Amino acid sequence: MTQKDLEARLDELEMRIAFQDEVINTLSEQVAKQEMDIRELWEAKRLLHKQLKDVSPSNIKPEDEETPPPHY
Repeated sequence: MTQKDLEARLDELEMRIAFQDEVINTLSEQVAKQEMDIRELWEAKRLLHKQLKDVSPSNIKPEDEETPPPHY
């Protein structure tokens, strides 16, 4: 291989590495944003679940409040 061929290959490899670095940084930022979105969604789900329990309590009474079954 000639010196020009080696320089061309080296230039191409450097461009590929630069492109890959940019892609990695972009993906890392996106993953960080998605992590924050997931945390916010989990918190919203938790709050909605709590509000739902407060609005419509269960129809099942605790065991000590249940009336005994009829005796035949």
